[in-house]
Amino acid sequence: MWPWLEKIASACWDRVRRYALTKKDEDESDADASADDLLWSRDLARHATGEFSFAVVQANEVLEDHSQVETGAAATFVGVYDGHGGAEASRFISNHLSAHIVRLAQEHGTMSEDVVRNAFSATEEGFMSLVRRTHLIKPAMTTIGSCCLVGIIWRGTLYLANLGDSRAVVGCSNEPNKIVAEQLTRDHNAGMEEIRQELKSLHPDDSQIVVLKNGVWRIKGIIQVSRSIGDAYLKKREFALDQSTARFHLPEPLRRPVLTSEPSIYSRVLSSQDRFLIFASDGLWEHISNQQAVEIVYNSPREGIARRLVEAALKEAARKREMKYGDIKKLDKGVRRYFHDDITVVVIFIDHELRQEGSASVPELSVRGFVDAGGPSSFSGLNDIT
Repeated sequence: MWPWLEKIASACWDRVRRYALTKKDEDESDADASADDLLWSRDLARHATGEFSFAVVQANEVLEDHSQVETGAAATFVGVYDGHGGAEASRFISNHLSAHIVRLAQEHGTMSEDVVRNAFSATEEGFMSLVRRTHLIKPAMTTIGSCCLVGIIWRGTLYLANLGDSRAVVGCSNEPNKIVAEQLTRDHNAGMEEIRQELKSLHPDDSQIVVLKNGVWRIKGIIQVSRSIGDAYLKKREFALDQSTARFHLPEPLRRPVLTSEPSIYSRVLSSQDRFLIFASDGLWEHISNQQAVEIVYNSPREGIARRLVEAALKEAARKREMKYGDIKKLDKGVRRYFHDDITVVVIFIDHELRQEGSASVPELSVRGFVDAGGPSSFSGLNDIT
């Protein structure tokens, strides 16, 4: 990333963090005993064709989820990056992927599935280059990775790409007063039979490609997701770890990559029946079904809806442990990971009357997250291409 662009991206993230602290201070000053100090949100803001709501709750000692919403006059970008092993990969994606998409769309004069695919490839190459430069000093860099879910709404079409088990779901209203959930992305998780069969077909000579360990299916007995950005030690032999790293130890040298960074890509022309989109890391879907999520959104006020979904997941996580959500809220980060994961939720409402048809140009984007950064953005210099 260009130095000036990286500074702006960092500034935007700083604004997010300061907003979280401000919200916590306000909750405490109101003596709100029900406040969750590890949950923060943007309750409602505008995007190109409607409104959006955004919420994050932290469970790990270091928040491994990164995410972003970027919007301009004719386009909306959503990214949810669920990191594992550390936050470096998800942070890297947040700082680079959308810039690659804009650059490639500008070069091609349009948005397309190929643009998105090539942007994912460039992001993977960039992170692997970072790992190559730093792993001798910080060996843990080879074991850090991230799921990656991206949605781009442009000229009435939704472009989706994902690696891992974050998920996008659309709420469709086919009949009055009825909402139906449709899952738009495929989960790349070894817990699914079709993923295990896919892995076995790709590695017919490896009887340990998927292993049931403590009741959970894992690739090489280590990781659940089959696609990611990063996780260099499971993709390239040069990043093999010594045997003292027990948690990430491979029983035999890597013969070929066991994970891939090739995304599943989908495109969908948004219809008048598509009311809203939910983008969320798997921490939400562990506790709430697709249909439950869309019904909560459909039957609730828009303002604060992402926070409401997160809270519904946390209440269900508490119920499973025969606890109350209020008890979980008292736990410190790190300890909370035993009860739920980091969770990121973005809800995008689609107001079809605001859709801007007819422009064949690549849209200008401006960065917006929990807080409107204001002023020139990292994409404000991108003019429409005719």
